[in-house]
Amino acid sequence: MGLVAGEDRLVAVNASIDEHFFVRISVVDGLERLNSAVSDFEAEADFDFVDPKQLAAVIDRLQGALCKVLDRGRERGDHRLAGLSPASWAARTCGLSRKAAADRLCVGRQLGSLPETAAALAGGAISYQAASALCHLREQLGERWQPANEAEMVGFAHTFSIEDFHICCRHARHVADPDGFDTDSKEDFERRWLQVSPMLDGMHSVDGVLDPVTGAAFRTALDALAGWRGPGDTRNQSQRMADALAELLDDHMNEGLLPRRKGVRPHVSLTTTLPGLKRELGMPISGTTVERLACDCTMSRVLMADSVVVDVGRATRTVPPGTRRALQQRDRGCRWPGCDRPVSWSTPHHLEFWARGGPGDLDNLVLLCLPFPSPAGA
Repeated sequence: MGLVAGEDRLVAVNASIDEHFFVRISVVDGLERLNSAVSDFEAEADFDFVDPKQLAAVIDRLQGALCKVLDRGRERGDHRLAGLSPASWAARTCGLSRKAAADRLCVGRQLGSLPETAAALAGGAISYQAASALCHLREQLGERWQPANEAEMVGFAHTFSIEDFHICCRHARHVADPDGFDTDSKEDFERRWLQVSPMLDGMHSVDGVLDPVTGAAFRTALDALAGWRGPGDTRNQSQRMADALAELLDDHMNEGLLPRRKGVRPHVSLTTTLPGLKRELGMPISGTTVERLACDCTMSRVLMADSVVVDVGRATRTVPPGTRRALQQRDRGCRWPGCDRPVSWSTPHHLEFWARGGPGDLDNLVLLCLPFPSPAGA
């Protein structure tokens, strides 16, 4: 009896192994057929006539499949075998960032509880990003999620842009779970950071994450200054945004309202030689930049002998206050064609730079705002 029962268990185990082996072979065959189909498509398709919307729908459907595969691996504990967290395992396995991997795992966990979302994703009615937003909303709400609202949310996902749909999901979260929304907002605020790093060529790299209020204020301020100024403005949008930041900083520094450091208001110092000022000797920055900064600045003469400072002259402005007031009264703002910057956002520039013999009187000066080059430098 015991021997027969043991044989039955052995037969059952063998049958289970055979079934698992057969399923594994079938999955491998399926992936090989999928890969072959993709290769055939790439080889035979005329990309001038491929519908990008339909192609994106197929790719998004496969993204949904990947999410399910990763979730199954998490449930099996594949990440434990690698000694990693689920997100780190998924990131390493699929070559994703941790944030993208965590997103795939969330979609994999929640998609099964959102049948209409899964059907819309598989049918190409909504994008993967829209399905992801719904899955994250489902996970955030937990027991507060109302299945009856899914059809309406899928309709919004089909109608709205992905940006507007994210706003819609945030609104739904706030309505259904205001306390949780506030908690998440506080956690998001703690994620803020900003880093400005000098590069080897003298440029600066700016990177960071801002909280919603600061980010909206920052974007609004730059947008107000980044508009196109007319046919003479050849900058692209990114360059206009960079110039808008420079203009914003320059204006605030010129106001003199920033806190002083060591008794001196914040400023940018540039040390140059007389030949460098006259563009007769190479400098770490271009001669054009030196001339532009020198058009409206406070300049001090420093006399050196054998690398030792022996005398420092009194600081004087390249454009005296009386001349500046007359220039502001005459020009009443930036003189660049099509520019509407007021006097407070414009600085004096020399038509012929004074280091080349140009006079400092009113006839040789013009008001320009920051993005546009000095006539002398140009």
